[in-house]
Amino acid sequence: MIKPTQNNRKQPSLAALRRAVASSTAVETGQSIQQLEQKLKESAKHRFAHLKLAA
Repeated sequence: MIKPTQNNRKQPSLAALRRAVASSTAVETGQSIQQLEQKLKESAKHRFAHLKLAA
């Protein structure tokens, strides 16, 4: 069996990362996933807009 290497793995999309963070936070806080996703989208436009995620 061949193990997948780092290059063969598909990177998660930004939307998938937002959904994961929002759903995890929603479980802990009891807030709506949709509301938390919206907050993440809005804050990403202004706060730290000059920074990029590591690839």
